[in-house]
Amino acid sequence: MGSCPELSNLSGIGGDKMIGRGIAACTSVIFEEPMMRSPVSLFAASAALTIAILTSFGAGAQAPAEPPVICAALSVAEPARLIEVCTALIDNPATPETDRLDATITRAVALHDSGETGKALAEIDTVISKDPTRARAFRARGEILRQTGKMEGAFEALNQAIRLEPDNANGYANRGNAFNNAKKYDRAIEDYNEALRLKPDLAQVLSDRGAAWYFKGEYQKAIADYDEALRLEPHRARTYSNRSAAYRKLGRTEKAIEDVTTAIRIDPTQPEFFDNRGLDLAGNSDYTRAIADYDEAIKIRPEAKFLTNRGDAYQARKDYDRAIADYDAALKLDAKFQRAWNNRGAAWVKKGDRGRALQDYAEAVRLNPSDGAAAANYKDVAQEIERLGSLTYQKNLPSFNCATAKRQVEKAICADAGLAQLDRNINDVFLRVVASAESDSHRAALALTRQQRGFIDKRNASFGKRGYDLRQAMEERLEKLNTIARQ
Repeated sequence: MGSCPELSNLSGIGGDKMIGRGIAACTSVIFEEPMMRSPVSLFAASAALTIAILTSFGAGAQAPAEPPVICAALSVAEPARLIEVCTALIDNPATPETDRLDATITRAVALHDSGETGKALAEIDTVISKDPTRARAFRARGEILRQTGKMEGAFEALNQAIRLEPDNANGYANRGNAFNNAKKYDRAIEDYNEALRLKPDLAQVLSDRGAAWYFKGEYQKAIADYDEALRLEPHRARTYSNRSAAYRKLGRTEKAIEDVTTAIRIDPTQPEFFDNRGLDLAGNSDYTRAIADYDEAIKIRPEAKFLTNRGDAYQARKDYDRAIADYDAALKLDAKFQRAWNNRGAAWVKKGDRGRALQDYAEAVRLNPSDGAAAANYKDVAQEIERLGSLTYQKNLPSFNCATAKRQVEKAICADAGLAQLDRNINDVFLRVVASAESDSHRAALALTRQQRGFIDKRNASFGKRGYDLRQAMEERLEKLNTIARQ
């Protein structure tokens, strides 16, 4: 996704906050929203959830170590192994036809989980052609179509599943998930209510209904559902994370941090949990600990949103170079991540580079024309540039704001067009090499940042001393950075 995450695959929604006077941005107050069942497996245990309501529910208990692989709906086996076991059952002439059809559905789900969605749907079609009354086949088809964004087909299949088995709670739960994806939250809640009437102890359905309440803005009702889900199954990491999001909306930050910390303790492999806690900590202005959590999220799985959130924390600490490096790395991963463009524009403004800020805001508006904050940012900077004359004002200006320069060396750079251009070139290449390094290794990016700071510190301390040639030192630094960039 390219902007403040929207309800697409239910991955997240964000809010606006001001970064600096007049620079509106969707910043680090954004957090991962309630996460429902993930695309890991249609019928897998609900331990793997990422706002994308999926599967039939249930399976909250931990599987024993290395359990035997069984071709069954709730198998937690790896898809490749499940495909192998189901194929053996399907190909066995002694397998009864009804069991063969069930095994084919399970194999189709595993094929979808392996990325072979077309083949999976073809297998389910085969089952339906042989037994058009098999509701489970329609549920599987509906879930796969929902995951792939084909909502009309998903509803058609799930409606048929309910017509065939009107007393099956799974059918209503699955259709409720589809309504949640379609942002029809009242309809989703109606289906979850029916599923819970048929089977009141479904913790996953309670959690999914909690998400629907959350998206409706009914945060207290969401918390009540999460409370009941955790009473039934107290080791659901995602439910703690979801409840944390609701607490945050109610301004109960400490409870939010407590819940997401519990989620991390239960399952420290989910980067969203660290990112969420980082956002809570940043909301409390604890940027050092927030950055540490973003570091963990990025270490587990580098994503544009995690890098952007860390960039926001650096920006809040007025470390604009690190912030820009993170935004650069985010956009290298996802050039359509609109929030990174907007927030990098804010950082450029703080560094006094209105030309680059204008370019970034323009791209943010292009990616999301409905983003009023980005549009206002663009308008403000464009008007300021117009007052200053035109975009040509930035030609031969250094990377810093000459109007606020205090050191003699900075004033000397501002007074010399050649030195000013050298300074800008050094900064340009430095930001590029740091962004490239960040996408591979945060440690390498930090090392490059320390080198750059060392160069600036030496430049500041040496300027004016006998034997120090500022132009030569800057040319040598630029050549060294260009060498790194070419590697």
